[in-house]
Amino acid sequence: MTDPQPRISPLAEPLPAAVAERLARLLPPGMPAPQLFLSVANNTGLFAHLVDSGWLGPTGLLDRRVLPKPLREAVILRCCVAAGNDYEFNLHVQTISEAMGLKPAQIDDLRRAEPSPALWSPELIAALRLVDGLVKRHAVDDTTFAAARAHFDEPTLIELTQLTGLYLGVALMVALVRPRFDRYRDGPPSTTRQPAAGPLG
Repeated sequence: MTDPQPRISPLAEPLPAAVAERLARLLPPGMPAPQLFLSVANNTGLFAHLVDSGWLGPTGLLDRRVLPKPLREAVILRCCVAAGNDYEFNLHVQTISEAMGLKPAQIDDLRRAEPSPALWSPELIAALRLVDGLVKRHAVDDTTFAAARAHFDEPTLIELTQLTGLYLGVALMVALVRPRFDRYRDGPPSTTRQPAAGPLG
């Protein structure tokens, strides 16, 4: 896969002290910074505010530790798929998706039009369909809402919606910046495109 040509270039070494200090809070020692972070850090004040406020942390945006890790990560990846955000999908898959509790088969399934009941609990399927409505249609029909409400209380639904909205915002930033793919693993980047049909498990 050919990398895009960035429209807003990532900061290069040596990084401004304010940026380097914030990146040290987000990343394990020795890990190269994600390309999108380095491009957004052209607005040093905004990048510093995102980190200092806690909006951006080591596991992404708005991780208040109130959602189960697999639920949170599945929602983020499904938002990437619904928004066509290959960059962020690849970043998460290459860094934290499995550490957050998702299995490779589940990551593949998130690219499909309909989540497989063989891989997800009814609770997770309801959350994924909620994300689809929010991102693809900017609407939540009564059936989708009722299914989500059967599994989640109102504060959790608000949390899930805010999380989805923030990652839709990431897709908009990616569309503006057009960052190169991060490559933390050998092989081609992981994209949001649906995998070929095959056995589930």
